[in-house]
Amino acid sequence: MFLQHKPSGGLVEILTLDRLCDPCQDKIAGQLHAGEEMQDPESFDKTELIFPSGEPLPVCWLNPNYRSENVV
Repeated sequence: MFLQHKPSGGLVEILTLDRLCDPCQDKIAGQLHAGEEMQDPESFDKTELIFPSGEPLPVCWLNPNYRSENVV
């Protein structure tokens, strides 16, 4: 799965999909796709990632208390 890194605008290949949808995990492992060579895996904050379409990640992937907060 690829997500966009907001600060750099680059695409990140997510290496730990199970951590992506776990709201208790703040960081996930991924590889930034920039240039012709494969980059080394690094840790990314989930708050800095969005879908390539520009949509944010679901709140249930980011906040473990999403059910207890009021939704407007």
